[in-house]
Amino acid sequence: MSTFWSIWISVIVLGTVFGCWWLLWATRKSQTTDTETDRTMGHSFDGIEEYDNPLPKWWFYLFLATCIFALGYLALYPGLGNWKGLLGWTSTNQWEAEVAEAEEKYGEIYARFGSTPVAELAQNDEAMQMGQRLFANNCAVCHGSAARGSVGFPNLTDNDWLYGGDPDTILATLHNGRQGAMPAKGTMPNMTNEQVDQVVNYVLSFSGREKDAAAAEAGKQVFAQACVACHGADGTGMQALGAPNLTDNVWLYGSTYEWIRETVVNGRQNQMPAQGERLSDDQIQILAAYVYSLSN
Repeated sequence: MSTFWSIWISVIVLGTVFGCWWLLWATRKSQTTDTETDRTMGHSFDGIEEYDNPLPKWWFYLFLATCIFALGYLALYPGLGNWKGLLGWTSTNQWEAEVAEAEEKYGEIYARFGSTPVAELAQNDEAMQMGQRLFANNCAVCHGSAARGSVGFPNLTDNDWLYGGDPDTILATLHNGRQGAMPAKGTMPNMTNEQVDQVVNYVLSFSGREKDAAAAEAGKQVFAQACVACHGADGTGMQALGAPNLTDNVWLYGSTYEWIRETVVNGRQNQMPAQGERLSDDQIQILAAYVYSLSN
């Protein structure tokens, strides 16, 4: 952060700590005796009055100890703007230390399966239990705990794969991630609203669901100009590009006229984050075997 904001934050934090200290000490010194009195603060509520007595010593010293602890903490750890603390602690280096500790503790366990082929590993019950936990911790947030996906996130339990479901492709997906992009109006950015309606009807005609047969017939030419490059002339898709098959009943964003029209008009952007920087090669091998087992 900038020097101004660093100083601003430091002043607020230290001012609060020393302000509490001053308030405690000033209030304590204003009392002439530690003995209890019958003097009240001059107000009452529901018959309850507040007496003007000093804090008990143990309570007073506890408050002072809190202020001292706060100053010690701020000296050792970040909390005063750009001050990094005498210990040099950061959340990043703590996370790295925990990862290193976990790798040392569990690395040998994962290594027992790291060299086993994915298809063979998918038959190992112990490895699949480990794979299920890896999936729950790293993949379930998008694909669901049952791996059935949701709108925009593929179902991993069927045999419909955007990039392919063989072991090598799954490994490549996990290691490197995927970046999916459906450009608005395909390769025909000047597509008119009438042509959008035509191409949507043509896509729906692959499964016999077109609303307007004449529009669907006209949409064949629009499809050839705007969509064939990725989805192929027959609409069955292209795994090399991650372009989905439009002729089956598996849809990533919905299969109604409205959903398909929105996809054509606005395009779609989707990303599968790479796991290679988060998981070891052995862990990815086990996770790939688990994902492979879901549909095999």
